[in-house]
This record gives sequence, structure tokens and C-alpha cells, in this order.
Amino acid sequence: MSPSRLVDAQSGEPAPEDADPFAPDPKRLWDWQHDGASLGRETVEARGSGGVWRFRELVDPELPIGAEVSLTEGDTPLLDCPTLADYCGLGNLSVKHEGRNPTGSFKDRGMTVAVSRARHAGARVLACASTGNTAASLAAYSARAGLRSVVVIPAQATASGKLSQAIAHGARVLQIEGDFDAAMRMVLDLAREGDLALVNSANPWRIEGQKTIVFELCAQLAWDPPDWLVFPAGNLGNAAAFGKALREARALGWIERTPRLVAVQAAGAAPFVTSFEAGFAPLQPVAAETLATAIRIGAPVSFHRAVRSLRETGGLAIAVDDAAILDAKAAVDRAGIGAEPASCASVAGTRALAARGTILPGERVVCLLTGHLLKDPETTRDYHLGRLAPAPQANPPCRIPARLDALRSALTA
Repeated sequence: MSPSRLVDAQSGEPAPEDADPFAPDPKRLWDWQHDGASLGRETVEARGSGGVWRFRELVDPELPIGAEVSLTEGDTPLLDCPTLADYCGLGNLSVKHEGRNPTGSFKDRGMTVAVSRARHAGARVLACASTGNTAASLAAYSARAGLRSVVVIPAQATASGKLSQAIAHGARVLQIEGDFDAAMRMVLDLAREGDLALVNSANPWRIEGQKTIVFELCAQLAWDPPDWLVFPAGNLGNAAAFGKALREARALGWIERTPRLVAVQAAGAAPFVTSFEAGFAPLQPVAAETLATAIRIGAPVSFHRAVRSLRETGGLAIAVDDAAILDAKAAVDRAGIGAEPASCASVAGTRALAARGTILPGERVVCLLTGHLLKDPETTRDYHLGRLAPAPQANPPCRIPARLDALRSALTA
């Protein structure tokens, strides 16, 4: 038996021989199962760093060494943040900042694996649907690999930082008159026709890379995980990856308990939360609308995988409105950390759960920040200029004449 095999993400049954991870069927997603994979904590600690590929045996044990397409992704910081703990009404809150990855988002962890595998399989054209971060990541990793990339994005809801990255790295950028969910349907259809290799998180190689966020977090915490791991939720790839990672970490004896996962969606794009609140009722897609464009997704592909993750960890799903997300973003930014709006849904969700008494003051919480502050400069600017009400933490610039007395007056105002 091959050390790695595709299995049904829900049932665990073996996939048919013709199953293609680069042409997934959203009605039946696959996961990789690495039979006999083993990696001890001592080995992880001895390696010290290495990002995603530090965990090679649990990510892709069959990829030849040297075949990786890497930009030194991973090894992101875990930052203790007392000011954000105070903001949320808690005693212990840390943030794991995935915006410190090469293209500024967590997507790089999955992309290094998916693009490495695609090149190794002989693919020539890689594609994705994106709200922006996946496009930026795919463009960079495809360029690094010497492959062509095609990104399909909404014309009206892609932040300039992300669009600029995709263009600069040479991707063929196609802006559709529709939303992310329409783009996703289109690229899935093309992938199944064999015209290109899809690298969205429906592709199980992406999930393998994103698992390493949790693996790395466990190592950073000396194998003593937090009580809660809170993260933004859009297409639900991280929800799928985190549950799978915790399952594997427990099986390997790395950790003795699992944190409770919390998937936080924007109120205008919360079909997973609606399902959760109805006892995981069948997903009902919505027309997504939120300023947090990275999670502006109304029909998340990894729904069933995410359900399994929350069930296995006693997890929760919660929705927060745009005002709460922007307020949390202002707090994150003022803490000297900074993140794009969607990232800060994790902090907004934590604050809401603490106010309800769901998260207790003495519990340990890690919030995931998924993207860099500079991914969406327009929203940051508009908030502080008072264009996005309410803005209680606005810090607008002050224009003054080029005179010393005007400067002195402004400094004492």
C-alpha cells in the first residue's frame, strides 16, 4: 500500500483510482491519509525551524527532497498580547500572525505544497478562484515554479494590495462580474474538464500545508495547547485543516487534549454559523456581503470537513458584524501588530464569546490573524478618515501649513 492515499473526507473510505486532487468534486472532497506516517516531538524540536517542510512526514512524505517550491513560508510568530487580552476581557490572549508569511497570508502554507505537487505531476497551468489572498499566493508560487497561473476574482470586491500582488507576479488575472462563489463554480468546472490544475482549498494538498499552522502552534506552546483556537472562517479550509491537524497530533501523542475550535464569520456572510446554530443543518448558501472581503464567501466548499472539525473538538461558530470587526482591527493595529479586516474577526469573535461568558477570563486563547495589514489599505484608510461609521478608534491625519508655529500648535492640540 502506498504511504499516502486519498480518502473520502467524511467517511474515510478509499477514493477511486481516478480521483484527481487537482480536479476536485465539491460534492465529495478528498483528504490525504499518510499511512504509517510518524514524526516525534523530539525530531520536530531538533529541526528548530523549516516552516511547512519541517513537518514533511505529515504533509507529503512522498515528495522527493529538493522538489519543494518554497519561499520560506511558515515559522510565523506567536505573540502574547496583554492589550488585546484587556480589550477582550480576558487574562491570557496570544495571536499567531500568519500575515508574516512571504505573500502576507496563511495561504502560502497550503500553496507551497499544492504547487510543489502540481509541478511534480507535470501540470503547466494552475488556477484558483479568489477573494484576493489565494490569487496573490498562487501567482507568487507559480512564478517561483516557472508555471503559468490563472486567477479568477470578483471585479468589485478585491482589495488593491492583493490584486497588485497577483498582477506583479505575472498571473493572468480575470475579473468577473460576479462574486467569489461564481468564480469558484467556474474554475471547478474547468478543472474537471482537464484544462487546468485547481489549487483552491478544495484541493487536499492545500489542507496538508495549512495543517502546519496547528503543528507549529503546538510546538511553540511546548505541546500544551490553548483552551481555545479562534480563527476567521470563509471557505472553511482552515476549519478543515485544523481539525485534521489536531486529530493527527493526538494520534501521534504530541498533545494530550485538543483546544476548542471557534470559526468566526462576518454576519453578512455566515452560512456556516446558520448551519451550526441549527444543529449543523444542511448548508444554505447566501449572497455574501461584508467589508471583510477575505471571508466574503456565501457557499463554503469545505463545509462537511469543517462540521467534522467542530464536532470533534466541541467547537463553536459565531458571527460578528462589520462594526465589531473594524473595531477589533483598530485594537489589533493599535497594539502594534496590525492585520487586514477579515483577520480581526477572530479577535471580535473572542471578545463576543468572552462577553457572553462562553470563554472564561482565566482560559488561554489563541487568535489567528490570517493576513497582513497592507493587504487592504483602503479599508484602514477609510475607517480612520471617518468614512466607515461607527469609528470610535479613528486616528485621522491632520493637515497643517508648512510653518514651525503650525507644527507647535498641532503638537499641543
